[in-house]
Amino acid sequence: QLQLVESGGGLVQPGGSLRLSCAASGFTWVNYDIGWFRQAPGKEREGVACISRSTSNTAYADSVKGRFTISRDNAKNTVYLQMNSLKPEDTAVYYCAAGAYIATLIPRLYDDWGRGTQVTVSS
Repeated sequence: QLQLVESGGGLVQPGGSLRLSCAASGFTWVNYDIGWFRQAPGKEREGVACISRSTSNTAYADSVKGRFTISRDNAKNTVYLQMNSLKPEDTAVYYCAAGAYIATLIPRLYDDWGRGTQVTVSS
């Protein structure tokens, strides 16, 4: 059974950093593209970053370019999201998702989702 588990969220001051992890099990990891998404209260879920299965090509939302970095360690079945220079508007529940179609920031193109980890940026 495919399972994704996010970790690493928490409370951080503006300008601070966090590293989120997405640990996967129950499927052939290298056959899937992985995306990070976030959802703030009252807002739609939005794509943050994604990484392709084979070439590890990446893409980022404009709002996080230059601040966030996505990477994957296939030996550990884990994808990371390094978040630097955090802003209050980055506050949201962050989810990772696995997809078998294409690495994209479009949530509906992903099949399997973790339960999320809360990130709060506040002084």
